[in-house]
Amino acid sequence: EYKSYLRYIMAGNFWKSSHYGQWILTKEKVLEGHELDIKSLSVEDVKKIHIFFANFIQALGETNKLRQQVIATATVYFKRFYILNSFKSIDPFLMVPTCIFLASKVEECGAIPIPRLISVCSSLIKSKFSYATSGDFLYRPQHLLDCEFYLLEMMDCSLIVYLPYRPLTLYCESLGPEVLNTAWHIVNDSLRSDVLLTYPPHLIALSALHIASVLHNNDNATSWFSDITVSMEKITEVSQQIMELYDLWRRFDEKKEIPSIFMRMPRPRMSHSGSLAGSRSSTPCQMR
Repeated sequence: EYKSYLRYIMAGNFWKSSHYGQWILTKEKVLEGHELDIKSLSVEDVKKIHIFFANFIQALGETNKLRQQVIATATVYFKRFYILNSFKSIDPFLMVPTCIFLASKVEECGAIPIPRLISVCSSLIKSKFSYATSGDFLYRPQHLLDCEFYLLEMMDCSLIVYLPYRPLTLYCESLGPEVLNTAWHIVNDSLRSDVLLTYPPHLIALSALHIASVLHNNDNATSWFSDITVSMEKITEVSQQIMELYDLWRRFDEKKEIPSIFMRMPRPRMSHSGSLAGSRSSTPCQMR
């Protein structure tokens, strides 16, 4: 299954895609992208902010009954934007529904009506995330549309995201449903880290399988991993980063820490007209 997947999917599409060409970044590039924010925040604070907003995207997606692929794509869009921009450029609370709105169209599940997105955001902020902000969700449909243009421009219209779910399901035919279920959850959790910005999706899938196989003491795992052509050193490297995420997440008291982190987070800018700061491209985007 592994070899046929690489031949048919990865070689034919991923390696020639804008995801691979533009959006597989070095760790140094990721750190450099946070340069403005870490003037007022620690690197760990920035990671905690991304955990919080990944949780917010997950909650917004689940409330709207979206597929996990849409939620994952939206999370990647969010992370890509804030690699190129400071939190000061656009309010992340506005970027979250914008990413969901764009991802729902790109993943062809139908655009969610913006008024509905705004209503659900407002409801979630008042209920599940009330500890994070004392205000309501004040943005209106035009703000989301402006933000969408800004997001498209900043990503250079690179909208197709290759995710680990497809290789994961193909690989797991040999390792069983129990390992697949655990690995699927690990991939979901990994969205809160930077691995989807720094590694190809098949490596993340293999790393999730590696962790899941260890957790389940899977007897077939050792021989299965010895047969694949990917370096175990690379798989271990990704696995280590995922485990570091779990360690940070375990220590992160979100309700207690987020209010003080947000107090130090660079504040977003709005123009006097109420439109978003930044320019808007006049050239239509083509998905690639």
